[in-house]
Amino acid sequence: MSEPRLQLLGISKIYPSVVANAGVNLSVMPGEIHAVLGENGAGKSTLMKIIYGVTRPDEGQIMWEGRQVDISSPQAARKLGIGMVFQHFALFETLTVAENIALALDDHVTPAELAPRIRAVAEQYGLPLDPARLVHSMSVGERQRVEIVRCLLQSPRLLIMDEPTSVLTPDAVLSLFDSLRQLAAQGVSILYISHKLDEIQSLCDKATVLRAGRVSGTANPKQESAKSLAELMIGRELPVCVHAPREPGAELLTLEYLNVRSADPFGTHLKDISLKLRSGEIVGIAGISGNGQQELLKVISGERLLAYDEGTIRFSGEDVGALDAAQRRQAGLGFVPEERLGRGAAPDMSLADNALLTGYLPVAQTGMVRRGVIQRGVVRDFARKVIERFKVKCGDELSAATSLSGGNLQKFIVGREIALAPKMMVFAQPTWGVDIGAAMLIRQAIIDMRDQGVAVLVLSEELDELFMLSDRIAVLADGRLSEAVPAASTSINQIGVWMSGDFSSQQGVVHHVQA
Repeated sequence: MSEPRLQLLGISKIYPSVVANAGVNLSVMPGEIHAVLGENGAGKSTLMKIIYGVTRPDEGQIMWEGRQVDISSPQAARKLGIGMVFQHFALFETLTVAENIALALDDHVTPAELAPRIRAVAEQYGLPLDPARLVHSMSVGERQRVEIVRCLLQSPRLLIMDEPTSVLTPDAVLSLFDSLRQLAAQGVSILYISHKLDEIQSLCDKATVLRAGRVSGTANPKQESAKSLAELMIGRELPVCVHAPREPGAELLTLEYLNVRSADPFGTHLKDISLKLRSGEIVGIAGISGNGQQELLKVISGERLLAYDEGTIRFSGEDVGALDAAQRRQAGLGFVPEERLGRGAAPDMSLADNALLTGYLPVAQTGMVRRGVIQRGVVRDFARKVIERFKVKCGDELSAATSLSGGNLQKFIVGREIALAPKMMVFAQPTWGVDIGAAMLIRQAIIDMRDQGVAVLVLSEELDELFMLSDRIAVLADGRLSEAVPAASTSINQIGVWMSGDFSSQQGVVHHVQA
């Protein structure tokens, strides 16, 4: 075909508090892998939802293979041959993987009939899935696999991918890229959104840059550097993180002999895990999604209490294994979960009320509650300061959490927890779905916390991020934790080997980390 598979002409979408898209023009050719770049809130996801029929444009035309079309629903999009992998998952948590995928297919196929196809596609693309597993028991990374496999089963002619690799391992990313290149060679067009600029350079043939809802330029990613792409995207010089070595302080968190059975039948049991974390240091934990991250986070945060024979957790010298999440927060332990909507923030509540949810405790000393009475002015002022410091794009502090883009909500949640000034902070995927400029802002804020004497534990599947942030790095594989080694004395390749579960280069699995 010499004509574009998809053309957008003057697409606009305006909401009461924000212009999401303004006169956007975009063309995608058959077999082209086309990147859409932009900061959080630039309008990328809204534009993709318009193409997929989730959102109706206020103005403009959509041309599909030379003819004007009205994409009124996702079903209409699928009939044209358009598939989409969403950044925020559209899955029913109480259903199995096969049941969720069956609901998305327009063919009437039972989950039992679909299961072999799911296994075959999952294996082909290096995205292992159990069709019988319940979605609520899956980590964010595993849920993302469901979205990708569900889309690939539909044999799309245009595939839209919104942050598809944000929680995939490096090996899984390479495998996915091989598959996407195969699809493109077969004539499938791909629209690809990612904040990982090295991915854009490696994978994409063309890039369209959005800024504040408008097209600000186009580029050939293979002829650009990551720095020049970032500057095209954010409209200014890329910020840099400053991570100077420092001597850590006293031991703050101690995990000893954690042997915890997962309450989820599909979960991963924790096996003999020990770790020491000191004030003024950052320890990063790498690992493939589904290897015990959820279980470890719940044990540390207090969502899962320890039985007497499951090991010991000490915080500031005190045994906190029997303390719940609120009591541990009161002791000075802050927490940013990987799941933004539902765990990190209540979707329908305002940003101010979401600040109150974790800021009401006396240890935070925010003054949000006095003698049992909520101080609304203090709550709103606190939220405004977080919005300003972390450059959160929103209407104001009374905007509902669900009205923000994923990256902007992440910035608010991270900023809220940092502003509460805990003694220790646990971050799970701190920059998931966040643009490069905002990611550097968050990372520098994490380093600044360390420099102020806060103990920081970061669980991330982005190895570049862990090496940028961490003083020491450990790996979680099949519920076992490797020794935490100085980041300067290891490499991304070595960490990748440990992520496969092979700790042999550490002379066996070393569970006790020396202070």
